[in-house]
Amino acid sequence: MSGIKLVALCITLFTTVAFSQQKGAKEFASNLEGTSLVSPQIQVIPIKDANNERNYELYIELPEDYSEDKNKKYPVIYYTDATWHREILSACQEFILEEVILVGISWQLDINEDLKNEVGSHVSRFRDYSMSEHSKPEVQAKYQLGQAKTHLEFIRNEVITYVDATYRTNTNSRTYFGYSLSGEFGAYILMTQPDSFNNYIIGSPTMKGEVAHLSELNTKFGPFKTSDRSTSLNANVFIAYGSLEDEKVVAPIEAFVKLLNDRRDNGLAVHKEVIVGNHSTAFPTTAIRSITWLSSVLSPVASATQETSFWERPLLNKAFVTTKPEDKDDGIAVDTLSIHNKDKKALLQLSQEIFKSTYGNYDALLISHKNKLVFESYYKKGRINVPHGQASAVKGYTSLVLGRAIQMGYLSMEDLEKPLIGFLKDVNREKLTNGAEKITLHKALTMHGGLHIDDDEWKEIEKDSVRLYGQGLVQTLLEQSEPITAASQTFLYGNFNPIMVMVVIDAVVPGTAEEFIKTELLDKLGITNYKWSNHISGIPEAGWRASIMSRDMIKLGNLVLNNGKLNGEQLISAAYLEKATSGIVRPAIDWMPKNYRYGYFWYYTPVQVGNKNYDMTLAWGGGGQRVIVVKELDLTIVISGYDREDDKIMKPIFETVVPAFVKRNK
Repeated sequence: MSGIKLVALCITLFTTVAFSQQKGAKEFASNLEGTSLVSPQIQVIPIKDANNERNYELYIELPEDYSEDKNKKYPVIYYTDATWHREILSACQEFILEEVILVGISWQLDINEDLKNEVGSHVSRFRDYSMSEHSKPEVQAKYQLGQAKTHLEFIRNEVITYVDATYRTNTNSRTYFGYSLSGEFGAYILMTQPDSFNNYIIGSPTMKGEVAHLSELNTKFGPFKTSDRSTSLNANVFIAYGSLEDEKVVAPIEAFVKLLNDRRDNGLAVHKEVIVGNHSTAFPTTAIRSITWLSSVLSPVASATQETSFWERPLLNKAFVTTKPEDKDDGIAVDTLSIHNKDKKALLQLSQEIFKSTYGNYDALLISHKNKLVFESYYKKGRINVPHGQASAVKGYTSLVLGRAIQMGYLSMEDLEKPLIGFLKDVNREKLTNGAEKITLHKALTMHGGLHIDDDEWKEIEKDSVRLYGQGLVQTLLEQSEPITAASQTFLYGNFNPIMVMVVIDAVVPGTAEEFIKTELLDKLGITNYKWSNHISGIPEAGWRASIMSRDMIKLGNLVLNNGKLNGEQLISAAYLEKATSGIVRPAIDWMPKNYRYGYFWYYTPVQVGNKNYDMTLAWGGGGQRVIVVKELDLTIVISGYDREDDKIMKPIFETVVPAFVKRNK
């Protein structure tokens, strides 16, 4: 949407939308006669709560292109307090989120006339949206509060059923929108029958006195268990309140947000915003911000105006899968997937299984064949234009940085067998533990450094960033460690090995390692949207805490596929890369598959297809980050995710993906 349209929308909303949640909304009369404005795009559908003989109306607004494609299905936004919310949501549909169906649910039409005249036409909302009865009998008798359960049954059994049967809806993309008391109703739905909707927009909910009840509902629903998807709320939640709201309103909302976050539910994404304004004036901005947030749920491309942390990032309502990736002018060549039809169907089936969490929590699967991206898919928290955490895959990228330093002559292949401390001029060897010289670059790169440091002592030392700055980190490590011996130099994953390698890189290259990584690796690959954090020592992290986009992971994989060459230039030493991606050592550790071997921060494993084995090398990070290369098949595969099991996904890679390209090459 253009900036002009956005400004126009904001001006229109803030100057024409009169919103009030007050119980006694004042009516005004005009001495001029006129007719009601009828909106031709809104269908008014009478509907009855059959269990309670209550009459309501639905206000249904279809997207402009609804009649163009008879096979296209649409997400649906259901909203309560329809009279108050209809205009602003209609404007948001026009300017922000065009391809959705809006369904407004009215207040009860045939309510007691005396009560309607006394309180207003909105009186039924106090009964329908509240979850608890009133403590005062006379108030309870008058308003019949606490019938949220009944109203939810009506929405589930009558409203949603009717809409799905009548219109082309995407049943996996339902959103609830509520504000104030109807926001409280949204919280109730989430905690009792969360599968009613996939996304919840809860604006300034009136939760005073209800936190204990919501907590009870949470306990009744049960804790989240990673091994059981049915224990997840499986929902995206946008919750907001006004910056000028009374603390009595804010405190319960904050308590509810904490309740949700404390579930540690990886199927639940909660995003909170504080909107400038009081309870009433915060409403228009809440609507705009929440619908903008919702757009990021329905698209694999994140909005530039919607920045969230990884855990707040909403989960996609549907998988984005293409066998003909778009050329984004980002340095990645693209092509159409060309494999046997049966294999293509199997790959598309796999993508749906990934979306359904069959193999755990994964966000992206990309496949490049012959240096061309031919398959691109995103799930859950995956976004095309947002960097994804890489965890220990960063170790593999650190190895490439070292390979670049060797190619440029700052180190040699022979240097790999030399003591690591020999490259560090600022290290005082007289203070080091016995055997410090036994730690070579080769030993560190294969996780055989042999350090042994007391964890508690190191936690205290880490508080002293001055002592650990630069080469001071290695100085301190080798002062604190027990003697380095042949017995101590066994495979121990991590154990400061990667960061020691990065300190060497920082010492031998011109400038700093941070500058070298940027100018000599990432810039050359066209990787600009990334984050690579620094260690407490001021040196770039070497084993984690970096984020890059999935498409950029493909670039790193293709660099390995092409033996370190980029556009004809030898970027990474070919000799180094060959050794780094080979199976140098076979670690005897529980979490590594028995047929895996370890090179220089890269893994190696043979993959059997039929009677033949194919060499596979991969950078692997916790949560499911993988850059996989099978050179003989000209194949690069990228996976990103946040899975705690982190092993099931490789089964379909071995059994479905790789075999498809073996057949393709025959």
